[in-house]
Amino acid sequence: MSKQGGNDKGKASGRGSNTSKSKSFTRGKAPLNKKASTKPVSKTAAKPTPKAASKAPSKKASNPSEIRLNKYIANSGVCSRREADMHISTGLVSVNGKVVIEMGYKVQLDDEVRYDGARINPEPKAYVLLNKPKGFATTVSENKGRTVMDLVANATASRVKPIGRLGRNSTGLLLFTNDDVVMSRFTNSNKGVERLFQVELDKPLKLEDLKKIREGFKVEGKLVSVEEVDYVDNKNKNEIGIKIKNTGNTILHTIFDSLKYEIVRIDCVQIAHLTKKDIPRGHWKHLTIQEINTLKMM
Repeated sequence: MSKQGGNDKGKASGRGSNTSKSKSFTRGKAPLNKKASTKPVSKTAAKPTPKAASKAPSKKASNPSEIRLNKYIANSGVCSRREADMHISTGLVSVNGKVVIEMGYKVQLDDEVRYDGARINPEPKAYVLLNKPKGFATTVSENKGRTVMDLVANATASRVKPIGRLGRNSTGLLLFTNDDVVMSRFTNSNKGVERLFQVELDKPLKLEDLKKIREGFKVEGKLVSVEEVDYVDNKNKNEIGIKIKNTGNTILHTIFDSLKYEIVRIDCVQIAHLTKKDIPRGHWKHLTIQEINTLKMM
C-alpha cells in the first residue's frame, strides 16, 4: 500500500501539492502560446469597434399582451395562419375600425378585430353563472374595492364580463361571458332577456300600487313597465316578485321610489331559464351545453 501511495505522488495533478516541475492542464494553467505571450496586449484593441458593435443590435423586448394578427385570426377558429395572411392582404380584416393589410401586424387581445365584418375573438367562449353575495360591486374597473370579478377570478382563463348590473348590496344571479352574441341578447332593446327579482320593501305594497305597476305608469314623462309583478307566495305583502328585461336594477328603484316605498333587499332569483339551484351564495358554476344553446336561441 505504501508503494502505491508513492507512485501517486509522482503523477501530474491539477490540484496536487507538487507543482514545481510537473505540468498541469487544469483550467487557467494551460500552456501559453509563446509568440502570443511575447506581444504586449493593447487595451484599445480589446474594445469592439463601432462598426463591429453595429452588427449585433440588441433585441427588442416582446410585449406579452400583443399577438400577430394572423395568429389572432387562426386562434379564433376562422382559418389557418396561412389563409389568414391571404385574407389580410385582400382587405377582409379590420382592427379597431381600420382595414389592415400589413403582414406581421400585431394587435392587443382587447382590440376589436373583425373578419369580413363580423367580430372575432381568439379566446374560448366561457359562460359563468354567479350567485352574488352582498358587498361586491358589479364592475370590471380596478380600485373599486371588492368586485364580482374577484369572485370569478378562478372560473376561467377567458376574459369574461358581467352582463348587466347588481348593486353592491344586491344579491343573486349574475351571468358572465365573453360571447358577444349572448351579450347582445340581453342588451337588445326590442327583445332583451327576462330576469326575476324578489324585492323586500319597508312596508306592505298596497293593492292599488301593485295594479299600477302591473298596468304601467309614467315617471317624469317616461313610461315604466314590467313583464310581471305579484306578491310572493306565503310571504308578507312587503315581499314582491317582479320580472323585467332591463340589464340593470335601476328601474326597480325608479318604480318603488316614485310610489313612496323604500327597498330593503333586492335578490335576482332567475335569469331566463337559469336559477340558483345548487349554487350557494358566493359560488359560481359553468353553464351546461344545453343551457348555453337555450340562451343563444332566445
